[in-house]
Amino acid sequence: MAVFGGNSMTITTGANFIPEMWSDETIAAYKQQLVLGNLVTKIPFKGKKGDTLHIPVPARGSASAKAANTIVTLVTDTAGVVDVAINKHYEYSYVFEDITEVQGLSSMRKFYTDAAAYGLAQRIDRDLHLLGATFNGGTITATGTTSYEKAVIGGDGSTLFSGATPGNGTALTDAGIRRVIQTLEDSDVNSSELKFVIPPVEARVLRGIARFTEQAFIGNGDVIKTGRLGNLYGVEVFQSTNCPWIHVDSGTSTQAVTFSSTDFTTGVDELGMTVTVSGSITKYRACMMLHKDAMAHAEQMGIRTQAQYKQEYLGTLVTADTIYGVKELRDYAALAVIVPA
Repeated sequence: MAVFGGNSMTITTGANFIPEMWSDETIAAYKQQLVLGNLVTKIPFKGKKGDTLHIPVPARGSASAKAANTIVTLVTDTAGVVDVAINKHYEYSYVFEDITEVQGLSSMRKFYTDAAAYGLAQRIDRDLHLLGATFNGGTITATGTTSYEKAVIGGDGSTLFSGATPGNGTALTDAGIRRVIQTLEDSDVNSSELKFVIPPVEARVLRGIARFTEQAFIGNGDVIKTGRLGNLYGVEVFQSTNCPWIHVDSGTSTQAVTFSSTDFTTGVDELGMTVTVSGSITKYRACMMLHKDAMAHAEQMGIRTQAQYKQEYLGTLVTADTIYGVKELRDYAALAVIVPA
């Protein structure tokens, strides 16, 4: 039997391109990068066929008075259903040429697995954030100024956001935050299970309010984990750069909703609205206070990482991808809060 002269590729020499290693590192980094994705209802759909997930939504019943010598009152309910379309497939791919693999540091793999994880986690968080425009009867349409028309402004937590030029979003205040909490409590949402996701600009605002820098807000010092800032009136506060930007055009009063801080010019924005900018732009950000049951992230295929040697490139193609869907579950269980950018 012929014996190779020690020149074959082994699991040691090829360790950097073993898919399992890439996959484990990507999944770990992905879970750390999610902010809003960690705060909503996660519905596993792995291995299931089909492109739609049907979720029963039962209604709450009422207690009945029990009269003597009578039978109990039976509660009946025809549960509604929420359909979650599994229609999002995102990937993050790169090619490592052989010379890069030969000359590059081993830490290079860690950098790119983190980059892939961040890219996919960012996409999921953004899709969930966009649902903020639909809560409390809000709508998403291709024209007009209907984006976030049911959101409230941060200053008082009750005035509806107006996209009319130049808009009326105001910075968070103590009273505004308490009013948003009350609005959700009035809808029978358990405030001890609420989460508040804010952009960095409002984290700066909170740090400037003395009562929010006290130990009661900061809590046990766990200020790093998945964007967590602290605890506010029993509501955990998280910071995320994925909070949407709302660009209000002074010429037409139309809104463009994007994830870019640059002025939106002309085209279709993230909500599918066709926008032509004709004047100056006023920028806002959309915060969100929510209960985990407000929306769902249905995952049909979790983070998958594959590697394949491509001779025509003299390199290895590595792709991480995921298949999922997002959907509003309970219209009253979240509230978007609009603040200046």
